[in-house]
Amino acid sequence: MTAPPLSPAPARPATPRHIRVENIPLGIVMMLASVLLFSVMNVLVKLLSETYPVIEVTFFRNAMALIPVAVVISLQGGWISNLRTERPMGHVWRSVVGLTAMSLTFWSFNLLPLGDAVALNFSAPLFLTALSVPLLGEKVGIYRWSAVLVGFVGVLIMVQPSGEMLTHLGALVALGAAFFQSFAMVAIRQLSKSERANTIVFYFTAITTLILALVMPFVWVTPRSLTDFALLSATGVLGGGAQLFLTRAYSLAPAAVVAPFNYAALLWAVLFGWLLWNEMPTLHMVSGAAVVAVSGLYILHRETRRRLPPSPPAMGGGGD
Repeated sequence: MTAPPLSPAPARPATPRHIRVENIPLGIVMMLASVLLFSVMNVLVKLLSETYPVIEVTFFRNAMALIPVAVVISLQGGWISNLRTERPMGHVWRSVVGLTAMSLTFWSFNLLPLGDAVALNFSAPLFLTALSVPLLGEKVGIYRWSAVLVGFVGVLIMVQPSGEMLTHLGALVALGAAFFQSFAMVAIRQLSKSERANTIVFYFTAITTLILALVMPFVWVTPRSLTDFALLSATGVLGGGAQLFLTRAYSLAPAAVVAPFNYAALLWAVLFGWLLWNEMPTLHMVSGAAVVAVSGLYILHRETRRRLPPSPPAMGGGGD
């Protein structure tokens, strides 16, 4: 949500030297560009996972994402200011849960139609709202609890009332990815109190690359061609670039304006699934996804009214 996604931290309060310049149209364009890049990345992940281990694909996704992330850090404040952190173990925890979510998301692409996997990944904000009470001490009112309940009804519709899909490994993996993504969102909210957005993104990318590098000797499959190597590398460049567009979108426009455009990922997933794999969503999946989307948007609306830091969006695989 998939990643899902690396999600942007809420912006720090503006200082006299760093005044936020709002540009809503450009912010919307940045969000749509981010969604498109993440969606293309998801397609490559699904294609490559048919030949290479999911862990190896995930390794390339994170390792190659260091390239665009490093470029942006070099251009925005330099390495010293962006690498300074007050919460090293917080970054480790965020990386572990985020990597788990990302790996499960990519695995779900291999087990389910792309549109189904992305739709289930969008249940992450529902889990986040439930977890924000015990883990963040937030007060969740009756309206948001009602939205969560309705959202989970949408999830049940997607996995089919008969329960047949509920025991499907792909559905369980996709929901597990959404659950761990919600933990990653909680970690980002906690880190955002003291850390820069670039700092959170860099440490996630670097730590997950290191963790996966330790596993690579046991699962490594040498790319069969230069084309395959280029496609594996492209997952990281696309994912890193998408994250940068996402962060930029939230710096240019309010979350309540740009976040709803994130649901365009569902449309891209269905379109790519149909064009490349002849996957057609079922009526249950479309109906359930609509309920989950409406619930997520309502939760965002309530958070915005209460002036809470916006929930980092599920990116349908591109995220955590």
